[in-house]
Amino acid sequence: MNPLLLTDGYKVDHRRQYPDNTTLVYSNWTPRKSRIEGVNEVVFFGLQYFIKKYILDEFKTQFFDQPKEKVVARYARRINTYLGENQVGTKHIEDLHDLGYIPMVFKALPEGSTVPLRVPMFTMYNTKPEFFWLTNYFETLLSAVVWMPCTSATIAKQYRVVLDKYAEETSSLPEFVDWQGHDFSMRGMAGIEAAVISGMGHLLNFTGTDTIPAIDALETYYNANSEQELIGGSVAATEHSVMCMGTTEGEYETFKRLICDVYPKGIVSIVSDTWDLWKVLTDYLPRLKEEIISREGKVVVRPDSGDPVLIICGNPDGKTEQERKGVIELLWDVFGGTVNAKGYKELVPQIGAIYGDSITVERATRICQKLKEKGFASTNVVLGIGSYTYQYNTRDTFGFAMKATYGEVNGNGREIFKDPITDDGTKKSAKGLMKIELNNGRYELKDQATWEEEQKGELKEVFRDGKLLVDDSLAAIRERMKEKQLNLAE
Repeated sequence: MNPLLLTDGYKVDHRRQYPDNTTLVYSNWTPRKSRIEGVNEVVFFGLQYFIKKYILDEFKTQFFDQPKEKVVARYARRINTYLGENQVGTKHIEDLHDLGYIPMVFKALPEGSTVPLRVPMFTMYNTKPEFFWLTNYFETLLSAVVWMPCTSATIAKQYRVVLDKYAEETSSLPEFVDWQGHDFSMRGMAGIEAAVISGMGHLLNFTGTDTIPAIDALETYYNANSEQELIGGSVAATEHSVMCMGTTEGEYETFKRLICDVYPKGIVSIVSDTWDLWKVLTDYLPRLKEEIISREGKVVVRPDSGDPVLIICGNPDGKTEQERKGVIELLWDVFGGTVNAKGYKELVPQIGAIYGDSITVERATRICQKLKEKGFASTNVVLGIGSYTYQYNTRDTFGFAMKATYGEVNGNGREIFKDPITDDGTKKSAKGLMKIELNNGRYELKDQATWEEEQKGELKEVFRDGKLLVDDSLAAIRERMKEKQLNLAE
C-alpha cells in the first residue's frame, strides 16, 4: 500500500486548509498524562523502528521506487472513491515522488530515556516549504506505531523495578532478574506488529521471551546480533496438549520421560496443573527426586491456573496442607536448598517454578513480598507476563499525542497552541518551538524557545531529508534503561 494512505481520512485535505503561504509546520510527540497510578515518567522507545521501517523502507519500496503514474493513479482512485470527486488533487503527491525522499527533520531524546509527563520525546518539521503539509500528515501513522513500544517498555520497567527490589533484599542471584520476567503475550496481541513492537519494549528490560519475532526485529532495526549478545531466549517447555496426550493415568510416566529421556540435561519447563498440581508436587516429583537432582540443568514446574499469589506462596485458608504451603514451600520440602547470606531460602539449582497466567505488577509485588515473609528468595520463581499486561492498554494509557506548536506563514513565525476551555488540562499543549533541558538528571521543557535556543537543547537530530543520522543499538538503549529508575510511588 502507498504509505501516504496509512492515515486518518481527514488528513488528506489539510494541505488546503492551512493558511495561504504556510511554509513550515513544527510538531512534537508527548506523553500528557498517566492512567497508571504512581508512574509519572515514560520510557521513550520505537522512533528508530518507525523511521527505518516506514520513512525509509516502506516509502522506498511502495512509493519512491514505484512508477509515478501508478502511485498517483492509485492514490487518486482511493481518495475519489472515499471522499467523492473533490479538490484534494494529486500534484503534491507527484511533487513528493519527484523529490525522492521525505523532506523532514526528526529531533529526539535518546531512546531508552525515561521522560517526565508533558515533556516532548521528539519533534519534527518539514525542511522544504512546499511540503509543510507533510508534518502532521504523519500524525496517524506515527501515533499508531510508536505509542505501544513506549507503553510496553514503561510497564516492563515497572516489573523490573519490583523484581530488582526484592532480589536485592532476598536473593544471592540478583542477575537472575534478567530472566525472571518472561514475555508470554504474543498470542493475545492485536496482530503480529503489535506483538513485535511490544515484545521489543519488553526486551529492553528482560531477556526472557517467547515472542521470537521481537528478537529478529531488534536485529533488523536496533543493530543487535544474537550471535554476539543475548537479545532474548527461552527454554524447552510443554503445553497442556502434550500432557493430556500422555493421559491422566500416564502422567507420572510423561514427567519421567520428559525429564530422563527427552531432556536428560538443560532446562525444561513442564506444565504441572493439567489435572492435580498437588499430586505432581507431593507424589511424582518426590519419586523422581534422584533423577532431578542428578541432572545437569533445571526442571521448572509450571502451574497456570488459580490465584497465582496463593498457588505460589500458599493459601493460609486452604483446605489442605498442600494448598496452605504453596508451590515453593512444597518444592523446598522435597528438594531443599541453601539459606543465603541474606537469610533467605534458595531452592537447589535443579528445581524451580514459573507462573505464566494472570500476572500483573501488583500480583508480582505480592508474590515477592509473601515469599519474603515466608523466608524465601524472590528469585525462586519466574513470572510470565502476558497480553493482559501488554495489550490491555491504549494510546491514552499515557495520553500520547502529536501536536503542532509552531508554524511559519508568509515568512513569519507563529507560536500556536490549544487550550480547550472544557478540558481538565490534559489537552493543553505547549506553545512555540521546544527546547528540552536536563536538570539534575531530569528532562524539563522550555517552550516558546527561539530557533537559537531550540538548537542547543537535548533534542538531537536523528533524521534529516531521507538520511538516518543516529543508528542506535539495543545494547546502548539497555544501558540507558539501567541508568535511571522510573519514579514510582512508594
